[in-house]
Amino acid sequence: MKHNVDVLIIGAGPAGIFTALELTKHNKDLKILIVDNGRSIEKRKCPARTTGVCGGCNPCAITRGWSGAGAFSDGKLSLSPAVGGRLVEYMREDQAQDLIDYADSIYRHFGAQETVYGLDNRRVEEIEYEASRHNITLIHCPVRHLGTELAYDVLKGMYEHLMQKTNTIFWELAEVKNILADSEGAIGAEIQRRSEEELDEVYARYVVAAPGRGGANWLADQTVRLGVVTENNEVDIGVRVEVPNSIIDHLTRELYEPKLVYYSDTYDLKTRSFCVNPGGVVSEEHYDGNIAVVNGHSYADATKKTKNTNFALLVSTRFTEPFNQPIEYGRYVARLANMLTGGGVMVQRLGDLLQGRRTTEERLRKSTTVPTLRSAVPGDLSYVLPERYLTSLIETLKAFDKIAPGMYSKNTLLYGVEVKFYSSKVKVAPNFETTIPRLYAIGDGAGITRGLMQASATGIVVARDIVAKE
Repeated sequence: MKHNVDVLIIGAGPAGIFTALELTKHNKDLKILIVDNGRSIEKRKCPARTTGVCGGCNPCAITRGWSGAGAFSDGKLSLSPAVGGRLVEYMREDQAQDLIDYADSIYRHFGAQETVYGLDNRRVEEIEYEASRHNITLIHCPVRHLGTELAYDVLKGMYEHLMQKTNTIFWELAEVKNILADSEGAIGAEIQRRSEEELDEVYARYVVAAPGRGGANWLADQTVRLGVVTENNEVDIGVRVEVPNSIIDHLTRELYEPKLVYYSDTYDLKTRSFCVNPGGVVSEEHYDGNIAVVNGHSYADATKKTKNTNFALLVSTRFTEPFNQPIEYGRYVARLANMLTGGGVMVQRLGDLLQGRRTTEERLRKSTTVPTLRSAVPGDLSYVLPERYLTSLIETLKAFDKIAPGMYSKNTLLYGVEVKFYSSKVKVAPNFETTIPRLYAIGDGAGITRGLMQASATGIVVARDIVAKE
């Protein structure tokens, strides 16, 4: 069937949602179609959240669908352009801050709580000073924490607003086969809906590609087919660390998410903490090819807090020519871990790793840190991660132990692997338009952002550009 719309948005994560919100704020008559290969938000049910065991949903309810991975993430809104993406590469810092503040006001309009962490500058400076004594850099960034359950409510509110009060349509379980373009620019896309046997041809005056991390590989394929220029982004690979709250709560009480950067001693590789979840749980999520990777989240509800804090510890590497497959490299490392576990996430005690031995069920039972991901399979990360990555992670944990005593403990748990699939950066203008007119690329999947807030901001920029052209 053939369909005609004004704007086609591919991907229903925060970048796509905020494109639609800003467009309809200026013109509610615009006909907008948002497509995603996941389900609508109320249909996204993850069995692992109740049973602790991944049900192998197709598509994964954690990474796909309305609001993307943000629907079930920890819901952290980073309120500084220093964190969460590359906005300042496309605009001045003050412009990026204005966009973040504006996006934040929209989140609050839809119910985000008012509490912001990291505003006590005196205490932040004390933590920053202590970290600097051990060659650790603290990146100061105020954080508004939604929590997993409130993030769901806020993003559902945005869905109901767009569906009920604007001329916006949402197609769930819809796979974009090809973005269409002619000599003058983007004209639409071929879309396969699971409920339909034949392809839908959607024609649009503007096409916005906002596929999120789960669609990074898809977007990379589309850019090759269309001849859109891309460049290698950093490859972020590492582990998720889990420790008792008592080890790190003196930092998370003030900052909620302490963003720490350390350059490893042996290889001088940048290693950073990311996605800190105080009192949270480690989770499993799936990407294309049924690749299982580790993530984490926490709830705003105090009764749902656990005794542990988890965070990602990632090593960043920028490869040079002739290498041009950073996403596939991350997938390859993740598949190695899955091969050893039979398809799931691996867990290892730091003490076992340091002694060069595999963690077993028996050794894991001895751990004073009780794993919150019950389905994780005990194993040996040294068979998965390259030696330079593993060494850098260990050296960073040893350094972090100086500001969070107990971090470098035999009972610290390491889950593998954590991979961020935003490693192919699409070349775009400051308005995020690609080299193909009227085709925009935004959000995490385009390699431009790596968090809720900056992804939302890119959607606002694109919407304002379309409004200006109209």
